[in-house]
Amino acid sequence: MINSISRGIVGFVKTVHHYRFWVSGVALGLTALVATAYLTFGALKVNPFEKTYQVRVELAGSGGLLEGVDVAIRGVKVGRVDSLEITPDGVDAVVSLKETAQIPVSSEARVSGLSAAGEQYIDFEPASADGPYLSGGSVVPLTQTSIPVPLFQLLSDADGILAQTDPKKLKIIEKELSLSKEGPQKLTDIVDGGTFLLSTLDSVLPETVSVLKTSRIVLTMLTDVNSGIGGLSGNISELMTGVNRMDGGYRKFVDQAPGLMSALDNLFEDNSDTMVGLLGNLASVSQLLYVRVPALNAIFPNFRGSALEAISSTFYDHGVWATADIYPRYTCDYGTPRRPSSSADYPEPFLYSYCRDTDPQVLVRGARNAPRPGGDDTAGPPPGADLAKTADPTPKGRYTIPTPYGGPVLPILPPR
Repeated sequence: MINSISRGIVGFVKTVHHYRFWVSGVALGLTALVATAYLTFGALKVNPFEKTYQVRVELAGSGGLLEGVDVAIRGVKVGRVDSLEITPDGVDAVVSLKETAQIPVSSEARVSGLSAAGEQYIDFEPASADGPYLSGGSVVPLTQTSIPVPLFQLLSDADGILAQTDPKKLKIIEKELSLSKEGPQKLTDIVDGGTFLLSTLDSVLPETVSVLKTSRIVLTMLTDVNSGIGGLSGNISELMTGVNRMDGGYRKFVDQAPGLMSALDNLFEDNSDTMVGLLGNLASVSQLLYVRVPALNAIFPNFRGSALEAISSTFYDHGVWATADIYPRYTCDYGTPRRPSSSADYPEPFLYSYCRDTDPQVLVRGARNAPRPGGDDTAGPPPGADLAKTADPTPKGRYTIPTPYGGPVLPILPPR
């Protein structure tokens, strides 16, 4: 078995050695083919079999964007830029996206750089993963796109900052930094601190812009009330002068305050038991008053006004004016038993509530005087009726509103 394998290997090596030139050519061809495939599919990332769709992205400017650069979603590549077209409003980038890439229509698109050397690309930043999504022929409007700050604008803004710098103050700073050997380190710390401050402000750029705008309004308001601030400063100066004159009184008060607070503490401590009982009684009184608030509101209505006001309103035009009503007020006696006004339960109504006064001049519109057919005697109670008879008790069921006794617990039942 081993001899057969050995002879086979030796024979294969002899054959390869005999055709070594052809084998070298084939190996070089395969190496070139593999290298070409790696460069095409691996480095250049060209996939002719991948399905894509085109989207137009409106930009205010190219921002350093070139054809063939990547398109990504939060840094993950999903396509490439096919072409750039100049428009009256800026530049339109026609991009090809993978068919599997789902980008919401409301996504923000910005031109970003991979490094300080450039290498710009388009990065989509969706606010959420909810649809609808971009499809073939969709357009990302100019309001949803942004580009880096152009170099000319950066230089212009830097020129404005440098114009506000005072050379004399810079000379003083340079002189102060050169007084000791720690000057370079101090300058390094200043630059590092400024870099850290700018990086921090860049991370909260919208909030920083809002603060600057608000500060401008505040400073403008302070300029408008400059005279008022001057007057306020004068008043504060006078106030502090008065406080300075009463310094001795303040010191005396501070010296006496510990003894006074100690005496007050002893007072509360000596009367703590009495105060606890008083608070308990007040709690009971408060509970009793709370359950009787409706009755107290009825006793003291707020629509009448005070008695003193009513008395004072009778004096005017050098005299006292009053109105008297001499007309007698008629009351009808129904003949039913009277219940005490303090009763807090809900009794059933009487069945026979008839006014016993038969004078038609008093009850002109009463039910007793209503026209009736002959033989109808319902103008009064039936003969021998019990005027104290009440209706049947309310049946208790699922749809019955309970009417429990609403008053305090009495030693005996009230009369009915």
